[in-house]
Amino acid sequence: MSEAIIAEPVLIGGGNGDQIEAYLARPLGDAEVGGVVVIHHLPGYDRATREITRRFATLGYNAICLNLYLREGLGVSPDDAAAAVRARGGLPDDQLVGDVDAAARHLRSLPGSTGRVAVIGYCSGGRQALLAACRLPLDAAIDCYGAFVVSSPPDSVGLKSRPIVDLIGDLSCPLLGLFGADDSRPTPAETAELEKVLKEHGKEYEFHTYEGAAHAFFAVDRPAYRPEAAGDGWRRIESFLGRHLATGGAG
Repeated sequence: MSEAIIAEPVLIGGGNGDQIEAYLARPLGDAEVGGVVVIHHLPGYDRATREITRRFATLGYNAICLNLYLREGLGVSPDDAAAAVRARGGLPDDQLVGDVDAAARHLRSLPGSTGRVAVIGYCSGGRQALLAACRLPLDAAIDCYGAFVVSSPPDSVGLKSRPIVDLIGDLSCPLLGLFGADDSRPTPAETAELEKVLKEHGKEYEFHTYEGAAHAFFAVDRPAYRPEAAGDGWRRIESFLGRHLATGGAG
């Protein structure tokens, strides 16, 4: 597979008609490909997340990451935008779902798209990826250590996120969950509770929890980075997407 790609900022229509800045990365060539919506973590639309978006393009997918905090203003730093969103209790769930829906529609509209779209998110984006997969017709979802899925955030966190475990019955696609055994948000007990509910609803899923890893173990630019866990996680992501984004694949 050629790893030649093109990556560039674009503007797309958001869920409520706003113009949303996004980062689009695509493989070069004429092959039909699936798409991946990348949901950034709470620190925002940063360089690390754009690097992840480019990685999906090198794997052979059209990938797009929305600047979900754009409504704080163009030119606002990711740190400042994240602080402003956090001060308001986080992104409203309906706004997030609308924006992910717009991103998925954009991917499906690209020349050579198979029409199959996955969503992946990290940290707060992990919860949001699962939320989107419960509210939208998608082909695969990947939750990387998303917190507050089965429990509410404590007051000290300042987020207004509500649990979404009650939506699992509406999950539209297979789910891959990647977690750290030393994480406190979510804890292994919380991921076990989510797994229980997935089983009760007969949903297709696979969970992997890594010993010695805590929150943000994929983040190469943070002390929490754990190369062994991240490397295995990426291999599982590649395999999962290969199964569910292939034309006519399961999901």
